[in-house]
Amino acid sequence: MFLTGSGLNVTCINMMLTQRFHPEDDRRESAFLWNYAGMNLGFFVGFSVAGYFQLTENYRALFLFATLGNAAAIVVAATRWRILADINTPLHEATPGQYRQRMLIGLVVLVALVPIIRLMLTHAEFSGHFVIVLGLLIFLLLCLITLRHSPRDERRRMLAYLILALGSLVFWMLYQLAPMGLMLFSEHNIDLNVYGMRVAPQWIQNINTLVIVVGGPLLAWWFNRLRARGCSIDIPLQFAASLFCIGLGMLVLPLGISMAGGDGMVAFKWIVISYLLQSIGELLISPIGYAMIGKLAPPRYQGIMMGCWMMVTGVASVLAGYVSGLMPENSGSTPLQTNPGYSHIFGLLGWGAVAIAVVLLVLIPLLRRLIRREANAA
Repeated sequence: MFLTGSGLNVTCINMMLTQRFHPEDDRRESAFLWNYAGMNLGFFVGFSVAGYFQLTENYRALFLFATLGNAAAIVVAATRWRILADINTPLHEATPGQYRQRMLIGLVVLVALVPIIRLMLTHAEFSGHFVIVLGLLIFLLLCLITLRHSPRDERRRMLAYLILALGSLVFWMLYQLAPMGLMLFSEHNIDLNVYGMRVAPQWIQNINTLVIVVGGPLLAWWFNRLRARGCSIDIPLQFAASLFCIGLGMLVLPLGISMAGGDGMVAFKWIVISYLLQSIGELLISPIGYAMIGKLAPPRYQGIMMGCWMMVTGVASVLAGYVSGLMPENSGSTPLQTNPGYSHIFGLLGWGAVAIAVVLLVLIPLLRRLIRREANAA
């Protein structure tokens, strides 16, 4: 039930924000950057509080704390419903009979998702294959919808969406390695003693959260200033830059490994630099991708295209699990033995991301034409 609610919650928040802006409104991007920073601030508070209760093993109080937080969110949503209500959506324009029918279908789907997700959690290997196949089928379905869609201007925007979705798949596959392969590397091959204090491996991921919370508003302000000066900072350029960032984030690790100490331990600064670059890349693709839906997706397809955009992360997570399985085995091995394997994998992933970034860079003129012509025609 928690996973079902979380998936519905994040999608709906992004859709509500999308509806607040016209397709060509430049404020949309800033709004999503601020929203993304706020979400990560919530993650930071949640992780910190959960860590405290984990140490005390007082899980009853932890669940009570989470319930109170959800109750507060419901109260805020109910009291501000006029601000959050749908704007120009198919459901908003439905007749009372159609509204009840769609609400009933939605309720049935939500109830059915609970046992389905529970079953998938108990069959991890099947679930991974299922997500890959489902993602491929949905992508092919979107390609078919795009080819048959009219008017032509909207079809071009949808084509740009599909190209950018493929680029984002590479980014998220590398990004999802952080809680998998990178965590193992940090735990066994990174010198976690910093100025006499030992850093817990789990704390390293807080670097990402802090960069997002601080960097989101700063990036929104900086982009607005650059655009005011006539600089062209658009979606294709941001996506290419995000892939360059995560590629460099991977490539600094082999460099750090080459400078490891006599015991094979890599200096802590290298994993920090890697996470900083990955986090900057995340800011350039995740909130920008959500904002992109309102710009590129036709109104009647915004819901499904937002859901598909989020599904890219799920497919990437499964692929990251496969890549993580290629990482060296740490059990019974020393850093000196595993460093070459890590260096090889990180190098391949880093150069692969840079190669895809170069491809996107070459495609920027095409993507801009697809988007700009449609926008002008609109």
